[in-house]
Amino acid sequence: MNMKGVLLYNISADKLKKIRVILLRLGMQGRVVTEAEFSLPVGKLAGVEGLSPAETAQENAGEPFREEMLVMCDLPSPVFSAFLNALRQNRCPVALKAVLTETNASWSSVRLHRELAAEHEAMKQAAKSVHGK
Repeated sequence: MNMKGVLLYNISADKLKKIRVILLRLGMQGRVVTEAEFSLPVGKLAGVEGLSPAETAQENAGEPFREEMLVMCDLPSPVFSAFLNALRQNRCPVALKAVLTETNASWSSVRLHRELAAEHEAMKQAAKSVHGK
């Protein structure tokens, strides 16, 4: 059984309170992922059945990350949009966001963070080149 909700990583206490209210209003679950769980498959954290343990130790290598990150799991499109709008309206910015997919479900949180951080940096660089600064 898949969780319909959001995995929450490194969210500050104040922001976490706001996000929990948003989740409650939308009838969604929120699950805080602890640093000790960062090496588990993201899909396993979301309740996806039949996943083997996360990849190799090499893919989990490196320091645990400190940035905030959200992983949205099995959200219908209207709920997904409402959640993102509510984050904006409540001034709860989280730069690193992902949707759980078949591909990333087997990744550890560490690997997902690494991929998202690289993507985010590439988008910032592209925006700089487009806007001239």
